[in-house]
Amino acid sequence: MSVRFAGITFKNPVIAAAGTFGYGIEFEDIVTLAKLGGFCVKGLSREPMPGNPPPRLFETAAGMLNAIGLQNIGARAFVEEKLPLLRKVPNTVVIANVFGYTVQDYETVIHILNEGEGIAAYELNVSCPNTKHGGIAFGQDPVLLSEVVACAKGASQRPLIVKLSPNVTSIPQMARAAEDAGADALSLVNTFVGMSIDPETRRPRISNITAGLSGPAIKPIAVRMVYEASHSVEIPVIGMGGISTAEDVIEFLLAGAAAVQVGTANFWDPCACEKIVDSLERWCLEHRIGDITDLTGGLITQ
Repeated sequence: MSVRFAGITFKNPVIAAAGTFGYGIEFEDIVTLAKLGGFCVKGLSREPMPGNPPPRLFETAAGMLNAIGLQNIGARAFVEEKLPLLRKVPNTVVIANVFGYTVQDYETVIHILNEGEGIAAYELNVSCPNTKHGGIAFGQDPVLLSEVVACAKGASQRPLIVKLSPNVTSIPQMARAAEDAGADALSLVNTFVGMSIDPETRRPRISNITAGLSGPAIKPIAVRMVYEASHSVEIPVIGMGGISTAEDVIEFLLAGAAAVQVGTANFWDPCACEKIVDSLERWCLEHRIGDITDLTGGLITQ
């Protein structure tokens, strides 16, 4: 079940996605963290961020709209308060999600995180659709994306995963831009920009008006984008978007993903990742899969 890329060994390909798993340590009482392939802590910024005002979540048909706005305690507080607790959890791969309003913000956050021990890699968030500046602004322009990735790579003492936005015209173009600028791996897709209106009040259901759509509703589009991206670059791709079962994981692997992240499913079942790992092991046994890496890119088209 183990996979290895970007110099990191994951005991299985199931990773809890940023923004859905807190700082990881909050789940310790209900989830066996060491059982997961790894987890991404929520996006970390240079200074603490309060996030957007409520309402910030709304359930849709087979999905969820969210506009949390990257509420977080800041990179410095994470290193001093959360990371020491995470280091006590054995055999766990911790990935720190990095956010900034400017290129310099990303660089500063990475410098702060470099001081902390126990982080396996950074995931560069250039795709959050729920902040007024930064994030998705970088992920929708190949020139800006190259600039921020190159700067982050230069500052980083750890492997750099670039989390791409699906809200672009050409995902292969953005994938290649990130790879050429120095990314060690890609993760995709983040949420799709959407909105919902209450017919009775005529008001948006989310205070931010627009929000990010995630969950099973987006999975077919996410699989297509992972397929396109993985066939456009040489670096590994982590797939995500609506995964809630072992069969979903297999689908993303066949499309070309080296590993997957599970996000929205954690909202309706905090133990979703652990359960998916268990069912993935059973699936592999039943289908006589000796090495799960054999499934990556195994799509048959003829």
